[in-house]
Amino acid sequence: MEIEALIDDLIAREGGFVDHPADRGGPTRWGVTEAVARAAGYRGAMRDYPRSAAASLYRSRYWLAPRFDAVAARAPRLAAELFDTGVNMGTGVAARFLQRALIALNRQGRDFADIAVDGRIGPRTLAALAAFLDVRGERGEIVLLKAVEAMQGERYLRLAEQRPANEAFLYGWLANRLADPMEDGR
Repeated sequence: MEIEALIDDLIAREGGFVDHPADRGGPTRWGVTEAVARAAGYRGAMRDYPRSAAASLYRSRYWLAPRFDAVAARAPRLAAELFDTGVNMGTGVAARFLQRALIALNRQGRDFADIAVDGRIGPRTLAALAAFLDVRGERGEIVLLKAVEAMQGERYLRLAEQRPANEAFLYGWLANRLADPMEDGR
């Protein structure tokens, strides 16, 4: 899937302007929080944050900078999940999910050496991904995808348990980020 389509899907899912009282991120538009928009140089009202600015930010900060585009060259479905997870939880979190899964699946180093869990997609993470996919094939991408989703789901549950106000968002996080769109008719 191309990044433009991923961005379009993400923006459609996130919707327009939202300012939920339980959301620590404050006002958002197109899924971009006010703090992130300000850090990118936007100074206007969040209600007026341009869609084009959100798309540009998603492409540069959440696709290219964390090198999810490099993951997409070998594992496009996995890269799409990392992108979405990165937007919602931070790109470092998404990268750490991938790194942890790769380490746990390397059969105690028989398939490839352990890598650092540092939240950065670099040459070693990409080499580990390539080695894993060479050994496990196309199904390996699905296994990695499910492992990342499992860690993501656990984190959502923990966030709701640790802060009851987050229960307002839990169903949406799970439905919009983890449910298979083919299973729920979307």
